[in-house]
Amino acid sequence: MQDSFRSVSLTTQDRYAEAAVLYREVFGYQHPDYGLNPRLLGALASNGGSVVGVLDESDRLVAFAYGFCGTDKRGFYHYSQSAVVAAGHQGRGLGRQLKYAQREVALGSGMTRMRWTYDPFQIRNGHFNFDVLGARGRWFAPDMYGPGTDRVVVEWDLTDKPNPVPDHELTELVMPAESTDKDRHEVRAAFEELFAKGLAAVSCRRLPDGNAVYYFGPVDDV
Repeated sequence: MQDSFRSVSLTTQDRYAEAAVLYREVFGYQHPDYGLNPRLLGALASNGGSVVGVLDESDRLVAFAYGFCGTDKRGFYHYSQSAVVAAGHQGRGLGRQLKYAQREVALGSGMTRMRWTYDPFQIRNGHFNFDVLGARGRWFAPDMYGPGTDRVVVEWDLTDKPNPVPDHELTELVMPAESTDKDRHEVRAAFEELFAKGLAAVSCRRLPDGNAVYYFGPVDDV
C-alpha cells in the first residue's frame, strides 16, 4: 500500500515539542546549545513565520521545517532556516512537500521570494534546490556558522516564473567526490568568483565518475 503523507501547519505546543525532538534526532544534536525551543516555534507561527510539518497515516510528525521573514534592499523575503526529514522517510518527496508548504505561508504573507543555505559539497541538496525546485544559488557565505561551514545562499522565485538559461551560456564547475581542506578552499574561491561575475548556480548533477558538476548562468537580479 502506498504511503499517505499530508502537509500541515503546526499550531500547538505539543506539535512544537514533537518538532523539537525530531530536529534533535535528525541532526544528532546532544548539546543543549543546539536544541530548538518549542516556544520559539510558537512565536514564529503567530507572527508570520512558517512552522510546517508532514504527518504520516498515523498522524505522526515525520518531517518539519521552519522559517521567518527577512529583508534586504530588494524588499522582503521568507527565510527557511531548517528542514528535516526523519530517518527512514527520506527520498520520498517529503522535502519538496515541506518547501511547498513554506511557499504557501510566504505567499500568504505577501512575499514572493524564499531563501535558505546549504553546503555546496552536499550534491544531493544542490540537485534538489536547482533541478527539482528551480531555485538559484545567488551568493556565497564563507564560514557562516564558524570555520569550515561555507554555505551557498539559495533564492527561490515563488511566482513560478520560468527562468530558463540557454545551454550555450552555462559555465561548468566540477566538484570532487570527496572534499579536503584544499578542495574546500578552491571551491570557495571558484563560487565567489562566479557569483562576482553576476552568474547564479542553476543546476547540480552527479557525474558517472562519482564527481559532480555545477552549472552557472546569467540571471536578472530583479
